[in-house]
Amino acid sequence: MGVLCSVIRFENLHELRRLCHWGPIIALSVIAICSAMAMIDAVLWYWPLDTTGGSINFIMLINWTVMILYNYFNAMFVGPGYVPFGWKPENSQDCMYLQYCKICQSYKAPRSHHCRKCNRCVMKMDHHCPWINNCCGFQNHASFTLFLLLAPLGCIHAAFIFVMTMYTQLYNRVSFGWSSVRIDMSAARRDPRPIIPFGLSAFAASLFALGLALGTTIAVGMLFFIQMKVILRNKTSIESWIEEKAKDRINYYQTKETFIFPYDLGSKWNNFKQVFTWSGISEGDGFEWPVKEGCHQYSLTIEQLKQKADKRVRSVRYQAIEDYNGACCPLTKGLRTFFTTPCTEEPRIILCKGDQILATRGLKQWMYGEKITDLATDDQCRNDETSATKNGGPWTGASSQDGKRVRGWFPRRCVEKCLYDSETDQPLDGEKKTR
Repeated sequence: MGVLCSVIRFENLHELRRLCHWGPIIALSVIAICSAMAMIDAVLWYWPLDTTGGSINFIMLINWTVMILYNYFNAMFVGPGYVPFGWKPENSQDCMYLQYCKICQSYKAPRSHHCRKCNRCVMKMDHHCPWINNCCGFQNHASFTLFLLLAPLGCIHAAFIFVMTMYTQLYNRVSFGWSSVRIDMSAARRDPRPIIPFGLSAFAASLFALGLALGTTIAVGMLFFIQMKVILRNKTSIESWIEEKAKDRINYYQTKETFIFPYDLGSKWNNFKQVFTWSGISEGDGFEWPVKEGCHQYSLTIEQLKQKADKRVRSVRYQAIEDYNGACCPLTKGLRTFFTTPCTEEPRIILCKGDQILATRGLKQWMYGEKITDLATDDQCRNDETSATKNGGPWTGASSQDGKRVRGWFPRRCVEKCLYDSETDQPLDGEKKTR
């Protein structure tokens, strides 16, 4: 009893709440349906107790299910690893190269990012995955990627069984003639071995499971190739985006500086070994990483600080002219706004008439930005960042630590540009420059 209590702790029971989310519910339902139907159809098509091939086929099905669930729950419950609350580098002078997270009350370690869903700074964050209701990062990147590999392989095996079962069962029930085709789903050929009756409902269930298996193979297979692409370059999805923004920033200001991604070790095999190890946890401690020659531990974080300063310098100030209740698909803001809502889990901003927002990027009918809660703080923050960007140095972000930041999407028709804003001639990210 004491051993059981030591295993089932409050923290473990609290983690079980991750299952109460639409992502894990759908993912586990698909796994359960495909696995159960594949085992049932395997009994109908290739009876496992008669031949060696049938036994191997059935054992492989069970093996796929176990490995898929093992890696899935590893990715969900082991988690990505979080930066400890109040963390800061050993050398206090290195703090100037790092962003500060006012929510976690700590500095963001290299390669870490704050996740709004988890409300923590995640080590080597790749993305927040709704299907595991957790982040993919330092500790679970390998398990998550193996799940993305094993799920399509298991679904391909299951899909083959579904097709062969429907073919063989229908073949025993279909009479082919030159002028007509007679299908009798009720007259099943009896077999002395104990098999599950294959009627119309079983056929429909197998067809439905086949559709799930093929859809999962395509969707999850594409995610696997995307993950492997960034892993072989020793990047994360977020770092790939940071690298693209670095090129855009350099081109925009026409500077002579060059940005070299510091963590690409030059060899795909060496990059591969940074994630896939025998322990299942990526190489390193989550705070320090091997870097390319000519770079140092804070090459990427310095670029992030420059981009953060540049983002606010190039932002445009808008004022709300209509109220907006934060609905994901607002009907009262027009059909175009309703049907073009951003397909993202990023939040929406509730706006009241007169609110001011710094917009940083935009779509045709929607914009993304940060609500200004303190104009004096914002002006000081903008001046500090402008100075940092022009001087080519990092901005520590001290002014942004005060007050709560409210960021998200809002309909473009609800705001108008502030004419007195000194940065109104700057285009938003994603919009063409008009000069």
